Amino acid sequence: MSHADLPYFLVFARVKGIGSARTRLLQQRFGSLAHAWQAKPSEFQQAGLDAKSIASLLSARTNLSPLAELDGLHKAGIQAICWDDEQYPPSLRNLSDAPPVLYVKGQITQSDMVAIGIVGTRNATVYGREVAEMLATELARNGVTVVSGLARGIDGVAHNAAIDAGGRTLAVMGSGVDVIYPPEHRKLAQQISEHGALISDYPPGTQPEATNFPPRNRIISGLSLGVVVVEADEKSGALITTQFAADHGREVFAVPGNIFSKTSRGTNKLIQNGAKAVTSVNDILEELNLGMVTSQLALQMSMPIDATDLEAALLAKLSHEPISADELIRQLDHATGEVTTALMMLELKGIIRGAGNNQYVLSRKK
Repeated sequence: MSHADLPYFLVFARVKGIGSARTRLLQQRFGSLAHAWQAKPSEFQQAGLDAKSIASLLSARTNLSPLAELDGLHKAGIQAICWDDEQYPPSLRNLSDAPPVLYVKGQITQSDMVAIGIVGTRNATVYGREVAEMLATELARNGVTVVSGLARGIDGVAHNAAIDAGGRTLAVMGSGVDVIYPPEHRKLAQQISEHGALISDYPPGTQPEATNFPPRNRIISGLSLGVVVVEADEKSGALITTQFAADHGREVFAVPGNIFSKTSRGTNKLIQNGAKAVTSVNDILEELNLGMVTSQLALQMSMPIDATDLEAALLAKLSHEPISADELIRQLDHATGEVTTALMMLELKGIIRGAGNNQYVLSRKK
């Protein structure tokens, strides 16, 4: 995206009542957010904004400076990636509720397209901690990025294990990336920024209010090919992530636990409802066909990789006219996770590209 657009994404991100849907509406209605920022109140009304949102916008326009927002980010060492930016994660961009702006401390790399979310209770048992550590370690060793939420308990264990194994990890936060919560994870947050990235759709300075955490789970799901719940009670916040995962067409995995343990009620119920039970990392790798991730990533930029049978079948269905992943899954009668992984691999190889709204076309390079 052009440099001129970025400051306006930043100021709109601070306007209460202007989320993903309204940002998209304003962008389409006015051609750019730069033009939208200068619009008249009557034009906002004609665009469909309610009175409260218009009032918030006009107040923000008086108090915020687009260029000052950008300057503040640079001084804080924080990167902003907007959904029009090539660096914006493709798996996230195609979601209907994709955040207009991601604030990043660290780096999101191409290898992070191969990622698994690991979530669970803050009140983890010894068993839960051991399982989270084992899974995150083995995923990292297989070249898979571990995504979690920087919370106490399972999240912290997963991040730490991925780093200790020499892998990459992404932490999606319910506060600004400069406001570390819980405070005892400050050192861990620093390590994550060096071995991955701290990510938030909340502007810098945003405090960790309880209402911020459920929506951030959609980003954990969106960045991941699948989500593993290690331990969770029936009303655990971790289960919100699995709801997003199901909505996003991601695989849901759960670790079985002691039927008498409160922290296993949620995971055992997930398995009863169709989630895949995980007893080793191979359950995840095999379900998503990720066994050869490391070698494929190493080869992707240097030499052509022969397409698998599923990739070849997908290519036969793809053209320069957009087709949705849901339609491809329906036509090919393959598991959602298998098709998602194959599409991701074809995109990594530069053979296809995302066309928005979870649709794909052949790359123009071909």
